[in-house]
Amino acid sequence: MHIDELLAHFSLPQAEYKLTVPSNWAQGRTVFGGLSAALLFQSMKHQLSDDRELRSLSVNFVGPLNADEEFVITSDMLRQGKNASQIEARAMQNGRVSVVAIAVFAGQRESKVAVQNNTRHQMPIPKKPKFIPQIPRVTPKFLRHIDLSIHEGGIPFTGSAISHMHGWMRFKQAPEKITDTHLIALADAWPPAPLQMLRWPAPASTMSWNLEFIHPHRPIAPTDWIAYQAETRQAASGYAHTEANLWDSQGELIAVSRQLVGIFDV
Repeated sequence: MHIDELLAHFSLPQAEYKLTVPSNWAQGRTVFGGLSAALLFQSMKHQLSDDRELRSLSVNFVGPLNADEEFVITSDMLRQGKNASQIEARAMQNGRVSVVAIAVFAGQRESKVAVQNNTRHQMPIPKKPKFIPQIPRVTPKFLRHIDLSIHEGGIPFTGSAISHMHGWMRFKQAPEKITDTHLIALADAWPPAPLQMLRWPAPASTMSWNLEFIHPHRPIAPTDWIAYQAETRQAASGYAHTEANLWDSQGELIAVSRQLVGIFDV
């Protein structure tokens, strides 16, 4: 099922949305985290009465959200002020909360404060994907929908001496257009950068994720590669803190991502 087919469930405003995500969008037994967050965000958009832009999305992965099993998404306007709106959404399955997200939407305002971003990368746009091939029971199933092209870093569980991951990403089958919802799904496509330091497979899970969008930025074409550079800021006692920047194909910074990852290797 193409991502646009999943997003079509949210074409009309509803009090709640019931849907089932097929296992080819799974990461292990659960729905790929980027898609989970994207679906919650898509449900929030009907709460807005104007064209306020997404500024920040905070997601907590509370429990498993199983693929091939129905779940329910609801959203609530927490506050709609003169300049900003804050909306909460949650996914529930079998009566339990699986994912919770809070988004901040805000319009543009006049301000005397202006700081030009100067964060850049030196990675050339790839000519083709380069990452793990589709290996049954090894490669996460959701990657059949996303192209990754690694520039620097290692494959998970290869005993790498470094802890950063640099590369590019895009949808294998281009969507009709790239929206913030599509970017949310892409932003979580790479495995946690510190997993490459392990020599053997071990469970890992993103516990919390914050994604901040930079505005204004130019439109992104459906076939464009998105640049990604993730650094591990610190890791100890079974938890890792990572930060990542995302750029469009023209080198403009479009988002900043931060994650807390639990690693269960002992």
